[in-house]
Amino acid sequence: MRKQALLLALLGGILAGCGSGAAEDTEPNDGNGNTVEIQEDRQNTEDMDGKDTDKRQNGAAAAGSVEVTPGENGGPSTIAGIPIVNKKYGVSPDYAPGEDPTAAAAARQLIAAMQAEGLDVSDSWSGFRSYEYQSELYNGYVASSGQEAADTFSARPGFSEHQTGLAFDLKHSSGALLENPAEAQWLLDHAQEYGFIVRYQEGWEPVTGYMAEPWHIRYIGELAPEIQARNIPLETYLGAEGGGYAGE
Repeated sequence: MRKQALLLALLGGILAGCGSGAAEDTEPNDGNGNTVEIQEDRQNTEDMDGKDTDKRQNGAAAAGSVEVTPGENGGPSTIAGIPIVNKKYGVSPDYAPGEDPTAAAAARQLIAAMQAEGLDVSDSWSGFRSYEYQSELYNGYVASSGQEAADTFSARPGFSEHQTGLAFDLKHSSGALLENPAEAQWLLDHAQEYGFIVRYQEGWEPVTGYMAEPWHIRYIGELAPEIQARNIPLETYLGAEGGGYAGE
């Protein structure tokens, strides 16, 4: 009887030990390597999650970094190869490249297309302006309207896009600046087809620093359609500083 009791006790201990081992095996295992496959899948998922995190972190860093390249010979600074001139980025007084020939040719094509549709736009425009001429214009506006008001529609000398030779103020046949709804809307819809953007639009004043000017187009080139499609100011597209003059 004692031997039988000892045998039963030993068998109970062995069975308990087997039960304990089964409980610790938490991964499914059918003997065909499924456990290993699940572990490998988990490792792959962790690796992918890590890569996605790196991409998000790298993307955020890229979005927050803007490399501004100073202009040569007093010319405009560039961001991603695009010249930028506003109240934060200027050009030197002696920078006088004249009208950019590629931009001027594109402007003539744009005007011809508008005229072909019967729109009222003149062959003449206000394009390149020297530092001296911009000074005369700006000082005249200050004298007649005060500096605070003048700063909303006229650039201080050295801070005008017109000095780059890439900006054009279009006019009606009467000589007045182009602002009739039909012509203004055509520019919003089609200027990018000729490499231009409408630079100063309604609602963008805090970024561009200027009131809306439906007549003012700026030559960008092949990236113009992308900027127009996003419907954002050039400053926003480039990640450039905008708004008022530095220190004000």
